[in-house]
Amino acid sequence: MSTDPSFAAAAPAALTTTQGRTIIADAVVAKIAGIATREVDGVYDVGGGTARAVGALRDRIPGARVNHSQGVAVEVGEKQTAIDIGIVAEYGVALHELAAAIRRNVISAVEGMTGLEVTEVDITVYDVILFDETEQGLRVTGQNSRGPGQATHSGEGTDVRRRVQ
Repeated sequence: MSTDPSFAAAAPAALTTTQGRTIIADAVVAKIAGIATREVDGVYDVGGGTARAVGALRDRIPGARVNHSQGVAVEVGEKQTAIDIGIVAEYGVALHELAAAIRRNVISAVEGMTGLEVTEVDITVYDVILFDETEQGLRVTGQNSRGPGQATHSGEGTDVRRRVQ
């Protein structure tokens, strides 16, 4: 994690007091991180190939809810959290700048809403989407660039192994 002051947030709120403990579930942190990721310009989608395919199927079911934590894996401790995010970027976006913007937004949202210290946000860019204009209108072209054996996200075997307090 960077020591850049733009990543620093106010001291985390006390989650354990004399009056009791506040426990933040992994799913809550993943949802906040997923929403914060989607807010950043240049992010086309969140998740690897399988997560996006399942999401596309879910979107076709009437009344189905959006899975905001798709493509996000977290480990939450008592005071800290570590986050892994997989994204698909829009072609032409500077990927290193996009990753920095995602980190800033996710850290700000998670620390501000939960009081947990975000120890790191790892970002994997799975694909870049190119928009081609065709006779039929706007068509998306691209191919999943995930190689064999790479970790996947959102229930696809992601293994977040970090130490958090």
